[in-house]
Amino acid sequence: MRRSGSLVGVAVAASLSLGQAALAQDNLKLAVGARGVGETFVAELGQDAGIFKKHGLALDIFYTQGGGETIQVVISNAAHIGVAIGFLGTIGAYAKGAPVRVIGSTFTGGNQLFWYVRADSPIKSLKDAAGKTVAYSTNGSSTHTAVLALKKFTGVDFKLTQTGAAPGTYTQVLSGQIDVGWAGAPFGVDAVEQGKIRVVAKASDDPVLDRQTIRLLIANANEMKQRPDVFVRFMRAYREALAWVYSTPEGLAAYAKWASISEATAKRSLAEFLPKAAVDPDRISGVDDVIADAVTFKYIPAPLSKQQLDELIHIPERKQ
Repeated sequence: MRRSGSLVGVAVAASLSLGQAALAQDNLKLAVGARGVGETFVAELGQDAGIFKKHGLALDIFYTQGGGETIQVVISNAAHIGVAIGFLGTIGAYAKGAPVRVIGSTFTGGNQLFWYVRADSPIKSLKDAAGKTVAYSTNGSSTHTAVLALKKFTGVDFKLTQTGAAPGTYTQVLSGQIDVGWAGAPFGVDAVEQGKIRVVAKASDDPVLDRQTIRLLIANANEMKQRPDVFVRFMRAYREALAWVYSTPEGLAAYAKWASISEATAKRSLAEFLPKAAVDPDRISGVDDVIADAVTFKYIPAPLSKQQLDELIHIPERKQ
């Protein structure tokens, strides 16, 4: 009887210990730019699959209209981490003294962002868009950076117009309020396939932009200093969640459901618009070009020094 009682006591203690471990998950608030666009799926799908929980994290995820809005939320520490933030917007905020740090890349290159018109539009390319309204999401976002670069690259004087998130932009294009809309796979891919809209430009049309990292994972610097281990575990879980989506049937099915598209279209979106190399969180490319653009587009008055860049970019357990 004593032995049985002892075993019961051990079992109860073990149960309490497991319960306490479950309760001890660290909370992180994530602001994610433009749900349904690009790589914004990683945190939500990883959370649903239990991957972040496995790393002792509970994510509170909310979505914004775009990277420009997201970075403001991180600066105020209303969110600890921002997902899919424009690189230029991040540099501009840091240069002004904002407490932001780059903890990873979310997208490199220009495959994923594209600009489109209604099927019946006379516009065939941005060369035909002089004087026309061309959309971007929010100031400081990757779409803002890309459309500025495309305007410079094409030499066409079109009208940059802030339109918010991709779904609202799509409505404005179809209703004739905007001439050229922006989108990012998987959003808009099905409409292209159905012939409702036509692609007239991609961010990759500009070869300089196509080799740059354009969107980032950023953290509030003060929060990161107080809880460094939490951000290390976040990046471990983020990498694992990304690999799960790209390498398993379950991950692909979850991505298709999240994007409200068929698995065939989801597979095409990942392969054509979101290749795995482009979403590698450890890849930061074209920094010199990014800094030059930041000066050209007046995000910063002068280039950042090496010391400033080393302080700004701090990717936990970065894989080379």
